[in-house]
Amino acid sequence: MEFLSDYGAFLLKVITIALAITIPLLIIIGSSKTKASSKGSLVVKNLSKKYEEMGTSIRSSQLNPKELKQYNKELQKKKKKEDKKPSKEDSVFVLNFNGDIQASEVTKLKHEINAILLSDTKCKEVVVKVESGGGSAYAYGLCAAELKRLVDNKIKLTVCIDKVAASGGYLMSCVASKIIAAPWAVVGSIGVIAQLPNFHRLLKKNSIDFEMHTAGEFKRTLTTLGENTEAGRKKFKSELEDLHLIFKDFVKEQRPQVDTKIVATGEVWQGEKAIEVGLIDALGTSDDYLVELSKKLKLFEIDYVEKKNLTERFAFSAQLLIEKSILKFYDIVNRDRFIS
Repeated sequence: MEFLSDYGAFLLKVITIALAITIPLLIIIGSSKTKASSKGSLVVKNLSKKYEEMGTSIRSSQLNPKELKQYNKELQKKKKKEDKKPSKEDSVFVLNFNGDIQASEVTKLKHEINAILLSDTKCKEVVVKVESGGGSAYAYGLCAAELKRLVDNKIKLTVCIDKVAASGGYLMSCVASKIIAAPWAVVGSIGVIAQLPNFHRLLKKNSIDFEMHTAGEFKRTLTTLGENTEAGRKKFKSELEDLHLIFKDFVKEQRPQVDTKIVATGEVWQGEKAIEVGLIDALGTSDDYLVELSKKLKLFEIDYVEKKNLTERFAFSAQLLIEKSILKFYDIVNRDRFIS
């Protein structure tokens, strides 16, 4: 424990120094005249070709020179045949969504969906690889609304979950026509949580007054610095319950087979159990699903990339440094948990 205390103190010093350096620099950079971020662009990768080339490279390495020559001839014939096919055949578009607390990739997701809906192509299906432990209900509600645009346009939507789609991550995933999760992937967590520290007693002990003025009885229910009341706590809890009810109703609307009395307890589910309670439809990794699709259809991965200016890049680097430090400390504290 002494080691953890020392490491914790060291970590706090690192974070403090990082913030002390970062904040002034951001102010200086932000106040200087910098060029605005350039417009984002869409990057499209042919996944079918990528998978084919991977298989071809393995196959080629196993052949002798004569067999390899014949194999290459066959590949050339196949390519010529493919080139003669109509260009507007059915395609599958693959999107990647990596969620954080604020679901900051929702703008990226919006642009990618816009591109699909505006394109003059026969879209057979859209596959979204979702990885998110959840976050702001309002931000993930927007993510769900964006994905629902595909469903409303009669496009089959499949969500693949390799690691986790919990809480807000599941909120957006349940819109899909089909949900596939890896056997150990975590899904569910249909619940709402809110927590905040209160420093009122510390301020009072040090004779520090705090004033907050509002118009409206419940403009502010709980505060971190003032004295909280039972009425405020009761109202705050009521708001959480209302939000939870909206969450449950939305899941039920999207997946009628789900019994929210069973799954909407805030618990998470995995594997066959997740299928049993109706949270997912099948087990498998995203690569399992995409490789099989590539044998029948053309797959294209879409990624909307936006160039960041100097301020944004610096802020992002500082954020990563702080997050990695905190995660490292958390990893040390929980080193002995969940060991199989």
